[in-house]
Amino acid sequence: MKKIVLSLAIVSLLFSCNKQEDSITTTDGDLAQNVGKRGCYSDEHLKNQLAADPTLANRMEEFELKAAEAIAHSRIVNGVIEIPVVVNVLYRTTAENISLAQIQSQIAVLNKDFNATNSDYNTANNPYSSVRANVGIRFVLDQVIRKSTTKTSWGTNDAMKKSASGGMAAVTPTTKLNLWVCTIGGGILGYAQFPGGASATDGVVIDSKYLGTTGTATYPFNLGRTATHEVGHWMNLRHIWGDATCGSDLVSDTPVHNAANSAVPAVGHRSTCTGTPLEMYMNYMDYTDDRGMYMFSNGQKSRMLAIFNVGGSRASFR
Repeated sequence: MKKIVLSLAIVSLLFSCNKQEDSITTTDGDLAQNVGKRGCYSDEHLKNQLAADPTLANRMEEFELKAAEAIAHSRIVNGVIEIPVVVNVLYRTTAENISLAQIQSQIAVLNKDFNATNSDYNTANNPYSSVRANVGIRFVLDQVIRKSTTKTSWGTNDAMKKSASGGMAAVTPTTKLNLWVCTIGGGILGYAQFPGGASATDGVVIDSKYLGTTGTATYPFNLGRTATHEVGHWMNLRHIWGDATCGSDLVSDTPVHNAANSAVPAVGHRSTCTGTPLEMYMNYMDYTDDRGMYMFSNGQKSRMLAIFNVGGSRASFR
């Protein structure tokens, strides 16, 4: 059984903030992309926010305690939660001005992945089939907003979320999930803001080359799972390896991983951590290719739904 220590997890993030440099800044000329390995900036983005806002750690710990209480007492939202999605498209080229069909394909993937109707949900030889979850959250495309820009890449400092930086401000972020689609640069596929951060920057950012299943969607991240992964972060899920060697993702039914996985590991792949458990590389919160991830766990479901309870960090979405 994995030990889950909430306060220690927040403290460790703060400590790591003091040792690392600021966020990756991608200049207009830095367009090198490494599409062979998944690049998610959510954890680093959180560390930067914790360093910039001394009160954020306390707010996050409060949310964690409320989430733990909700899970312990089974006060989890029942039924299907419907989340309106605002897609903000920032483009310089015709290719970056992705089609409505590509956006709709991404919404379709989210609905399948969060409701256990994805075609690969019943993949054979899954050692964790007994803890697979139907999260029960539905996503509805609310509106698409487009803006032409001269920027070749946006980096990871939330510039795309700010009108003053040439980006687009979030639309009603307390009741709508804002999804910015742009060229991020630096090999980053996407990143999300965890619950507790500033409302003005709340949401998810996805590079236009890794959104949906058609158009500019680029192999091996062309099945829409980058958004599934990042929305998982937006709903308070951590990387399955806990962003540390044999770290904790604060979920009880996921195994301890020694590190992130890439590509598609072989069935039976084991962690080098204590007990050498089978790794849940097929989990959406790992770093495997899109074709290799196809499930959330029941523990992750409880953690996500807890934020929508009264007093939860995203209770306004109820």
